[in-house]
Order: sequence, then structure tokens, then C-alpha cells
Amino acid sequence: MSNSTLYDRDFYAWANEQAALLRAGRLSEADIQHVAEEIETMGKTEKRELVSRLKVLLMHLLKWQFQPGGRSTSWRLTIAEQRREVVDHLADNPSLKAKLPEAMESAYGGAILAAARETNLDLITFPSACPWSFEQVIDADFWPGEG
Repeated sequence: MSNSTLYDRDFYAWANEQAALLRAGRLSEADIQHVAEEIETMGKTEKRELVSRLKVLLMHLLKWQFQPGGRSTSWRLTIAEQRREVVDHLADNPSLKAKLPEAMESAYGGAILAAARETNLDLITFPSACPWSFEQVIDADFWPGEG
């Protein structure tokens, strides 16, 4: 079975075969085109993970600020958890720091929609652009609407 056929029929087997070929230095036998595509996909997945974590974090910060009556230990812990996850993800993928402005903008767009849905507040309640810097968002001492 050719590399390309195995790629389409049994991805797990293909991936293991490609790893073995690369480890053995048998590059001419490897399915280089698909290997390159999969590596690119992995990079995109890491960026999506960052955006997803930021979205959850920003949504909870919005809820914290705009629905103070709903503040709870659960919200506080979710914010703390997501802050930690974002910091850890960036530590594992430091080149993603260059994508932070783009990631913040993308995440905020989703965060305001999710916050409006979860709070039943009108979408126009929330600022159209993120009101906080990335540094504020991950700062353990930053709690919007307090103090």
C-alpha cells in the first residue's frame, strides 16, 4: 500500500510508519508532502488552543465586570485556571507570543458573544474591542470592576 493510500485509509498506521521512516533516516521513502501538511496543521492547532483559552478567560472577565451579582468561587477559579493555562501554553509555544494581538482580537469576538449568551445581557453592553491588555488579562491581581 502506498504512503498516500495508507494516509487516506488508516491515519494512525500512516503516522506510525512515517515516524519510523524519519527516525531511521529513510527520508526518500517518507510521505513528505503529507508529513509537512500535518506539521502545519499541528501549528494551527496550537494557535487555536491559545485563542480558545483566551476566549474562555475573556468571557469570564466580562461576566465578572458586567454581572457582579453572579460572581462566584467557580468564576474566580475558572479565571485563575485559564490564566494558568494561557501562560503554560505560551511557555510551551513561545513563538505564539508574536500572534497575541491577533489571538486576543479573535478570542474577544467570541468572548462577547458567549458572555452575552451566558448573562442574558444585550451584546451592546460589552465594549466592541477588548478593554484590557494581554498583561492585564493574565495578571492574577486583575479583577475588572473591583476597586
